[in-house]
Amino acid sequence: MEKVAATWSAGTEDPQVVALRKELASKERKWAYEVALDVNGKSGNKSQLGTQVSARATLKTPEDTLQFYTAYNRQETDNVKSADQFNAGVDYANNFSNKKSWYVRDEIGFDRVKHIELCNVAAAGLGYYFIKEDKRTLTGRPGLSFRYEGYKNPVTADVKSVGLDFGLNHEWEFGDSKLVNRLSYVPAFEDFGSFVIKHESYYELPLTNPKWKLRVGVGNDYNSQPGAGVEKLDTAYFTRLVLNWK
Repeated sequence: MEKVAATWSAGTEDPQVVALRKELASKERKWAYEVALDVNGKSGNKSQLGTQVSARATLKTPEDTLQFYTAYNRQETDNVKSADQFNAGVDYANNFSNKKSWYVRDEIGFDRVKHIELCNVAAAGLGYYFIKEDKRTLTGRPGLSFRYEGYKNPVTADVKSVGLDFGLNHEWEFGDSKLVNRLSYVPAFEDFGSFVIKHESYYELPLTNPKWKLRVGVGNDYNSQPGAGVEKLDTAYFTRLVLNWK
């Protein structure tokens, strides 16, 4: 009784109840949202206008993470389209142990400059945290995938392939700023020379209002066997204004 009195006296709350309340609060599902926009233009000898907008919704607990995301990119140079690309996806990861997880993801979109009317990558597999800290995480993902690319140009054959899915995600917070790196590699079983690689790296800095941030980064989209008359690699450098809220 003396031990109990020392830790829980009249007029105070049971410490076990307080601990349980904190644990339940940490597991409560909370949505977090972000919207990002960048607009760039140029006039004179050449006219150029580019716009990209993206959005992401994340539902995260210690046990699992669900994400919905979408982005649209359009660029014009001298009234000729140089980019017209859309994608939307969903990603779910379940942490069944401290550093291990399983995941499923699906991404769909189009790229009219590359003559892709519809593309889709559906994948599932396992994940492993190489680094799992409060301010830093590094996750690797090996899995299986199905990739589809339907081309408008009849010269280019549609792609329908089962293959592998490899991903690497890294996030590192430095006080109020954040560094993010995302990489995916999807090769086909029937021809490992046929693959796509997508990469994005950015550094995010807060503005005066903490809900607003400035994001500076680079993205790469590589297709080892693109359509006729299309380059294999697209690289984009960006500076975006980001709004976050919960």
